[in-house]
Amino acid sequence: MSKEKELNTTAPADAKERAKAIETAMSQIEKAFGKGSIMKLGAESKLDVQAVSTGSLSLDLALGIGGVPKGRITEIYGPESGGKTTLALSIVAQSQKAGGTCAFIDAEHALDPVYARSLGVNTDELLV
Repeated sequence: MSKEKELNTTAPADAKERAKAIETAMSQIEKAFGKGSIMKLGAESKLDVQAVSTGSLSLDLALGIGGVPKGRITEIYGPESGGKTTLALSIVAQSQKAGGTCAFIDAEHALDPVYARSLGVNTDELLV
C-alpha cells in the first residue's frame, strides 16, 4: 500500500512562517537547478554575467553588460525587415570568434548562408 503525500495549500499564518516557506522553496529550486536559478531581485549579491558582444558598441553599452548574456536564450523581437536576423547573425559571429558554439533557431525562415558568411559566421559550425 503506497503512502500519499498531502499537499498543504493553506497560506502560512504569519510573516515568519511565510519567510521560512519562501526560503525553503528557493533552496529546493537552487538545489534542483543550480545557484543563481532563483533569487530575490533586491538581493545585494551581483551575479557575474558573461556577455557576447552584439558587434555594435552602442548596443552593447545600452544592454548594460556588454552584449547579450552568454549561455542563455535571448529572443530578438521586432518588425519585419527590422534587422533581427542581421543582429542575431552578428552575435553568432562574435560568439564563434570567441570560440563559442551557437545554435540559430530560424523561426522566420530568413537564414541565408551566403549573407551569414558575409557577416563572419562560420556556417560549417553553426547549428540550425
